[in-house]
Amino acid sequence: MSDMRKLIIGSNEQKQRLDKFLRKYMCNASLSFVFKSIRKNVKVNGKRQGGEYVLRVGDEVTLYISDEELRALTFRGNPPGVKKQFSICYEDENILVVNKPAGLLTHGDKTEKKNHLTNQVITFLAQRGDYDMAGERTFSPAPVNRLDRNTSGLVIFCKNYVALQDFNRMVKERGIIRKFYLTVVGGELTNELHLKSGMIKDHESNRITVVSDTSGGAVSTHAKAMETKVTPIEAANGYTLVEVELLTGRTHQIRAHLADEGYPIIGDAKYGDAGVNAEIKKRVGLTTQLLHAYKLRFENCPKPYREMEGLEIVSEPRGRFVEIRKKLLT
Repeated sequence: MSDMRKLIIGSNEQKQRLDKFLRKYMCNASLSFVFKSIRKNVKVNGKRQGGEYVLRVGDEVTLYISDEELRALTFRGNPPGVKKQFSICYEDENILVVNKPAGLLTHGDKTEKKNHLTNQVITFLAQRGDYDMAGERTFSPAPVNRLDRNTSGLVIFCKNYVALQDFNRMVKERGIIRKFYLTVVGGELTNELHLKSGMIKDHESNRITVVSDTSGGAVSTHAKAMETKVTPIEAANGYTLVEVELLTGRTHQIRAHLADEGYPIIGDAKYGDAGVNAEIKKRVGLTTQLLHAYKLRFENCPKPYREMEGLEIVSEPRGRFVEIRKKLLT
């Protein structure tokens, strides 16, 4: 018989299906190996369970597998070891809110698998002793909101699994975590805009199309509702500094909505105006969108997070954003 390994489920592993837990824990195993193990080599509290079984704190998961094979299947490597480029704007026992610089990916992709914000946060917490990469079986700190590579600003990371589940729900539910951005657009806007439309995403081009919404919801089964509030702050010389609140959170929502309304974000190569961008590049050397996620406001917080009620986390734009604003609007 194979060696036997017993795992006691902790708070960072609870509320997961057994199959998903094992896929994360044995990260180097094939999917077929995981499901074969569930059928033949895994017990929960001494009994066979299906992959859909939801784990609870204190459950005992027994694996009938050799120590050598288990080490190979669970080896995650060493901490990423990337240089910290973010600053910390808020922290408590559950979350870490950081300011992401423009040019840095939130998650890795096919072009950059190592030096991205998530790895930087994991490395920082591990080096500080707040995250045990070797000891954690399935959990790693993760963001609940995502910014495009060239958008700077506030990103929320959760430091434990329960908080990650809770904050993922809070981000999706309207009116709990309100998100505000600052940007400069082409055109002088004088009135507040409340934009409602539908959107359809082309996954191949990673681009969305804004479609008219006359029904108060998605215009078709393929479109998703999109809502954005835009408030002008300062207008001069053919440009406007605006505050934007995301009322829904769609891919590229701010960029596409403003461009569709005739106020493109300066420097935005994907959705912006070519003429405006050419002038901006010539005047200030900007070649990417000038967009900064500067404020988070917490309202109607659920019971475990009532102490956050009314909290505002602010990261004012600085550096290049401030320089460009001054050159264009004064």
